[in-house]
Amino acid sequence: MSGVLAGVRVLEHGTFITGPCAGMLLADLGADVVKVELPGAGDPFRAFKGGLYSPHFQTYNRNKRSIELDTRKADDREAFDRLVCEADVYIQNFRPGFAEEIGCGEERLRELNPQIVYCAISGWGRDGPSAARPSYDTVAQAASGFLRLLVNPANPRVVGPAIADAMTGFYAALGILGALVERGRSTPAAPPGAPGGRRVEVSMFEAMTHFNLDAYTHLFSEQEVMGPYSRPSVSQSYVLECGDGLWIALHMSSPPKFWQGLARAMKQPDFFADPRFATREARIQHQGELIQVLGEIFQRHDRAEWCRRLVAEDVPHAPMYRTDEVPNDPQAQHLQLFVEAPHPAGGTWRTVRSPLSFDGERALGVTAPPLLGQHNEALRTGWAPRDGEGNSGRTAT
Repeated sequence: MSGVLAGVRVLEHGTFITGPCAGMLLADLGADVVKVELPGAGDPFRAFKGGLYSPHFQTYNRNKRSIELDTRKADDREAFDRLVCEADVYIQNFRPGFAEEIGCGEERLRELNPQIVYCAISGWGRDGPSAARPSYDTVAQAASGFLRLLVNPANPRVVGPAIADAMTGFYAALGILGALVERGRSTPAAPPGAPGGRRVEVSMFEAMTHFNLDAYTHLFSEQEVMGPYSRPSVSQSYVLECGDGLWIALHMSSPPKFWQGLARAMKQPDFFADPRFATREARIQHQGELIQVLGEIFQRHDRAEWCRRLVAEDVPHAPMYRTDEVPNDPQAQHLQLFVEAPHPAGGTWRTVRSPLSFDGERALGVTAPPLLGQHNEALRTGWAPRDGEGNSGRTAT
């Protein structure tokens, strides 16, 4: 399947997560993404578990090609410039000013290719009092107010995956797509003298603050400062341990029919006679007590029995799976959610496919993340000529 971005050439100078995530999202849509890496070491994420192919690196670098270039060296910069001249997009996630130090600043790249969409990802923005500070996922979550909504006050420790890193990559990809659409509308053939490509900028601080939009809407409209239990109490969300030690999640929302179905599934006909649980407002006010009551009831049966009952009553729920359980879920298997490809060093590589389908066709084709410098020979002389459909990268070896 040729993707909707077939023919788009992306030069990604990214490390760790934000830049590589943006590049991966474009690659998933069919763009030819070339990852520029330092000779010998590559993206530092490669070595997070020893070697140069850690699971951290694999997560955000599928469907790409890799070339080793140090743009501070003349020969490598010449090869880099050849790629820049024919690229549609350049992505970097360096601290402000570093791209200029290594010859990859916007001004120099735009002299080579006025039409290029230049994407700069940073921790705090290009300028301002915090611009020079380092930023990582937890820092951005904390500064945006988002981390306060995740940490349990009774056991304060950081939980969960690198949300800020990944979300910044998503926002960057969205901005790049907007710039490409605009450029395509205004200069489809890129005639001489036409307006150049856009500079797309996003910081982790801005991305996570926007991602935390619901909290700010409540603040500005109701002067409410949300806490970790604010949304779960309003949405009536629960995680409950079943009799076999496995867990289940409920999201009851606001329709009364879901609570009525739950009461039938629990065989508790007098459930709503308790004034603490009789109305939505009461259930929100007394959620702590409701958690205790539900917890005792759900201990009476194993998770499979609860799932059977809840499905029969159309109650919104799901098993709270461990990661290793999800590939065996019947719906995941039906959707072909997990795909595989040849590993570049031999064997098979597995991943989660892109969730996007176009015209009913799922994105089942994938290539494994590249070995460091795997495509040096093919790329040092520049991009291969575009074929009739444009995308020359997905079939390269």
